Amino acid sequence: MVKRLGTVLKKLRTAKGLTQEQLGNKVGVSDAYITMLETGARKNPSLDLLERLAKALKVKVGELLE
Repeated sequence: MVKRLGTVLKKLRTAKGLTQEQLGNKVGVSDAYITMLETGARKNPSLDLLERLAKALKVKVGELLE
């Protein structure tokens, strides 16, 4: 799941034309943290963070976890 989350997150972020820094600013984390999520280096983000990411990307949380 973790690798998949990173793949989906990167795809959605780039489709919205956002940089890692811009997405990080929208959800209150560093661009380095976004990088770690996208590469799978950071595992198991909190539900709160998943909800903030989904809101920033205008998708449902389930879409991040497909």
